Amino acid sequence: MKQAELPPNAKWSGPSHAGVKAPEPIVVPLRATRFLATATRLDKLADGHPLDEWLRFMAAVARAQHAVATTLAPSGSLAAQEVARLVEARLPPLAADGHPRDAAWREGLRLLLAEIESAPLPPAALEAIEQLRAMDDAHLERLADQFLRGRVSAEETAAAVYVAGALQVYFTVSAARLSANDLRLLEERSLCPCCGSPSVAGMVTASGLTPGSRYLHCSLCATAWNHVRATCITCGGTRKLQVQAIEGDGGLIKAETCGECHTYSKLIYQVQDMQADPVADDLASLGLDLLVAEAGFARHAPNPFLLVGESTDID
Repeated sequence: MKQAELPPNAKWSGPSHAGVKAPEPIVVPLRATRFLATATRLDKLADGHPLDEWLRFMAAVARAQHAVATTLAPSGSLAAQEVARLVEARLPPLAADGHPRDAAWREGLRLLLAEIESAPLPPAALEAIEQLRAMDDAHLERLADQFLRGRVSAEETAAAVYVAGALQVYFTVSAARLSANDLRLLEERSLCPCCGSPSVAGMVTASGLTPGSRYLHCSLCATAWNHVRATCITCGGTRKLQVQAIEGDGGLIKAETCGECHTYSKLIYQVQDMQADPVADDLASLGLDLLVAEAGFARHAPNPFLLVGESTDID
């Protein structure tokens, strides 16, 4: 069964029989552990890795995100009636491209910059911090909008990394305040039911009531949602799917490639390592991205921390 044929509130498209439970369709993030888990995993993955320094920098960003996530308190929240209205209309209640952001995200950015400044940083990272501190609120809001729309200028790519980190905190904290029972899967199954963003990676579970289920993890708000396996998350195709991995890599991370739309997404197999983290393990497996790209496949959506600046300035 193809993805597009599933009803919007479906939980499971596989066989159902006694003893087999349907996987939870949506899991909202835990603000107390989301970023700490990523930081811990990045520190571990950095040991002996060719990208050691970069991964440790990203671990420092994640630790700063954790510090902010556990203290940030957006003053506004959607009323239950508004959440219900948007969900009924098949719209994500925290839509990244339409949600009226609370000014708390900018305070979160300032807190994040203060936290990460205590870590050893390269000159370019320090310069980006000063660049952000010189921006007024209007400029910060413009940069946030451009990031969420995937249009960051080359001159502000380094600064946008911190903006991405602050927006992740803001949307994760906001998503954590919602109830999964109040949300529904979108008809466009590849997008987050909470904020409408694409996933950073898929995790094939090894525990819980339904081991072997695939959960896509949102690149922005960290919400996870069930997606049927053996189906392309970009086009819904099933006929030309292949799962590929780097030879001798142990099978923790593989790329699911689609010969119909020529895109790929990553699968992380939790059974190989229960500490695997969708964000950290994605960043640490760039070698797989390079190999799959060389074979002619485009990634279904970029990792927010792997920004490519445009040649034009931000409006």
